[in-house]
Amino acid sequence: MKSKYVILASALLISVATFAQKDQIKSAEKALKSGDAQGAISILKDAENLVVNAKDVEQAQYYFVKGNAYLDLATKKVDESKSLSLAAESYKKLIDLEKESGKLKYSTQAATSIAQIKGNLINSAIADTQANKNAEGAKKLYDAYLLDKKDTINLYYAASTSVNAQDYDSALPMYEELKKLNYSGKGTSYTALNKASGNEDGFNTANERDLAVKLGTHEKPKTESIPSKRGEIYKNLALILVQKGRIEDAKKAIADARKTNPEDSSLLLTEANLYLETKDFDTYKKLVGEALQKDPNNADLLFNLGVISGNAKNPADAEKYYLKAIEINPGYTNAYLNLAALKLEAEKPIIDEMNKLGNSAKDMKRYDVLKAQRESVFKGVIPYLKKANELDPKNEDVAKTLLGVYKALEMTAEAKALKATM
Repeated sequence: MKSKYVILASALLISVATFAQKDQIKSAEKALKSGDAQGAISILKDAENLVVNAKDVEQAQYYFVKGNAYLDLATKKVDESKSLSLAAESYKKLIDLEKESGKLKYSTQAATSIAQIKGNLINSAIADTQANKNAEGAKKLYDAYLLDKKDTINLYYAASTSVNAQDYDSALPMYEELKKLNYSGKGTSYTALNKASGNEDGFNTANERDLAVKLGTHEKPKTESIPSKRGEIYKNLALILVQKGRIEDAKKAIADARKTNPEDSSLLLTEANLYLETKDFDTYKKLVGEALQKDPNNADLLFNLGVISGNAKNPADAEKYYLKAIEINPGYTNAYLNLAALKLEAEKPIIDEMNKLGNSAKDMKRYDVLKAQRESVFKGVIPYLKKANELDPKNEDVAKTLLGVYKALEMTAEAKALKATM
């Protein structure tokens, strides 16, 4: 007979605990409605141990109130990043729970809140990066990705922002995940100028954009191709692996990527750059030849080869590639700029030698020779700087460099005319 009483007593204890837990959730809801989100969280913490044994519907209600409380704190900027993460975690537990039980009571509202949290995380991350707080921004972008793994662009931005923060330990697993997903980011952007704000707004489709233009809220529609980001992803992945001394892993990562994406020329350049970094010049030259053979009239490819050759301290090849890129695309502003910068590098050794000269007749004679050489360098860059300035008149650095060259050559009329446009 005694055992029956024990069972009865246990049942009574569970019943009392269930009622206590229900009361705590109701009290937390009441506190939240009155604006005391912190109080609601404290009440829910007391019910934390009891909720494990509660019915599915009560567990769902517990996580719903908890998510709402943390979201309220985040909205009030109370430990915003942590509050957003904890709110999202609660909502995800709720959605998983209701999906498993088949009783969907709070999931729709929770999904709406998750979308809001995702937006808040992204906006907060943008503000962080603008304030040069890249590590904080990267974490928020990664949290946004975890909330919606279909939106892989947030993983890409999280990895890139981690690199900007020089947090390579965080960036590496993100890039490895992008590699696993075979993410490219290639696509098309549809934009138009918002007449009210003056900002360029993005649209999901051309139809949405065209409708906004038709309604009169937007103007100047643009459709632009978004190039593949695979080259950049694998380049950063490889560089991080090289930095960690994992050279063979870096080479394998890019080789695997090229097998998966044989038509992506950016990966071929990335592989060439890796062999350049590791000073394997024979393989580097072989890959460069392969790249040109595949696409001899690709101006972007030639420009990138110019950059790689410049970094390899091979100015002759760099100049050749830049000139070829300009031949294919006469409006290639960056090719003119890089070509001018490449030629201006010849000025430094001339200046260094001039500064070492004394006042002897021999030194003065040598000075005149060097001065003529320096002027020749300046005259050689004028056509490229003028063209770059013509193509990109708002670029102050180009205008200032060209102005400096005019002044050095005592081209007063040209300097005056250029200054009037600045």
